[in-house]
Amino acid sequence: MLCWGGKRILLSMFAGALAVLALPPFNFFAVLFVSFPILVWLLDGAIGPAEAGPVGRLRPAFLTGWWFGFGYFVAGLWWLGNALLIEADSFAWALPIAVLGLPAVLAVFYGVAAAAARLLWSDGLGRIAALSAAFGLAEFARAFVLTGFPWNAIGYAAMPTPLMMQSSEIVGIYGMSALAVFVFSAPALIGTRRGAVPGILIALVLFCTHAGYGLVVLSQNGTTRPIHDGAVIRIVQPAIDQSAKWDIAERERIFSNLLQLSALPQKEGAPRPTHIIWPETALPFLLTENPGALSRMADMLQVGQTLITGAVRQEDGVGGTTRRFYNSMYAIDDEGQIIGSADKAHLVPFGEYLPFEALLRRFGLTPVAESFGGFSGAERRGLLSLPGGLNAIPLICYEAIFPRLAEIDGEPGALLLNLTNDAWYGFTPGPYQHLRQAQLRAVETRLPLVRAANNGISVVTDSFGRIVGSLPLGDAGVFDVELPAAGVSLWHNGSRLITFGLIIGIMVLLTLVARRGKS
Repeated sequence: MLCWGGKRILLSMFAGALAVLALPPFNFFAVLFVSFPILVWLLDGAIGPAEAGPVGRLRPAFLTGWWFGFGYFVAGLWWLGNALLIEADSFAWALPIAVLGLPAVLAVFYGVAAAAARLLWSDGLGRIAALSAAFGLAEFARAFVLTGFPWNAIGYAAMPTPLMMQSSEIVGIYGMSALAVFVFSAPALIGTRRGAVPGILIALVLFCTHAGYGLVVLSQNGTTRPIHDGAVIRIVQPAIDQSAKWDIAERERIFSNLLQLSALPQKEGAPRPTHIIWPETALPFLLTENPGALSRMADMLQVGQTLITGAVRQEDGVGGTTRRFYNSMYAIDDEGQIIGSADKAHLVPFGEYLPFEALLRRFGLTPVAESFGGFSGAERRGLLSLPGGLNAIPLICYEAIFPRLAEIDGEPGALLLNLTNDAWYGFTPGPYQHLRQAQLRAVETRLPLVRAANNGISVVTDSFGRIVGSLPLGDAGVFDVELPAAGVSLWHNGSRLITFGLIIGIMVLLTLVARRGKS
């Protein structure tokens, strides 16, 4: 509370970086019972002199939150730099921007949250309620500002297992983030004269309710899982090195490998796959440039089978306009006909497209995925209708981290279909973090998740986030699984946002009551 200067900076960064141990692949969530009390105690002493004015008085709190966030995001997102080393000759110069610049921007949200909480700061219970509300709103803002990047929201740390994921169906990731900050900050109340007992009791009730709800839900939906009638999924994980993916000399080898893996016989006595799933941009070429590819896919497919693959889709320009390219998924039947497609709607800034392109290209900047000059986003999202009565909600790559994209208004789906390519990030925490966020979309929507990743982690989960089949990171191969049936969800994204609003309102009310009691 009393430390200042360099010690305060180092302690704030340490607390933020330490919190990353609560995220995948470590999942040691108890560490947050250390990180957040440190932040609370630092904020207890983070107040500027009265003569500094309103902004100056909040500056120490903002900087404390910012350094906490900077430590958290550097330790949690350093692996993004690996993507720039795939083509190091072109992008190595941007490594500091990815490893330090992006965390510095994201840390602003936590800095603002800390300053906002400090505005309503009080002794005891009120201050952790204020911090809870402020962090919840910060995580919500991260999902929308500048197209949104809600990666590693604090709430994910409170959900390391399916048992602890189930309450996200009701409160969502933003509500979970607010509640998690309250619970993890509760040890800061130890030794506080006012509000310590009720604050710790509330935290205990919240934690027990969180775990207890998961226990009840999973006990009522045991290990014998309902199966979607007749649908058997084969996931193909080719583990293609990213540096070879668009190498012209490697195209035939990559495509032949995909066909061979897809044609492997099923285990003795097991049902034949009805749907074969390839990962994001699995095809190492444009279909229009390889007319024989569809015929070869048809030769590989058995009667009644359907192939779903990620691919780059080309749209020819009209009236002198340039060609447009889309990060897409195709559904192809056993006769080699394209029977459905879906384009990625939410693109990665600087990865798949260049913001302010006309200006930035003058300075020599290009998207990291520059093979086709960048991608265009889908004008609308819809279901991908597949044979067998499967209506899939398409989620390409990091679209799975956005709760709002896991639902399509007025169009109920039978599964979430997530095609991704995490080979950009190598053997780092990135693929594990990505998987956790995709799992939560299954729990929130009560739909099974079918996830095909180039180098892993490929999974099929049931509608409670429980993994029923998988391939680990870096392995090449296939696995078959009968598709779990969709569950019954009484909630949707709008309902969870209402719940989130109620949680924020309650936390603000606790804050105001505590401040009034202090006065």
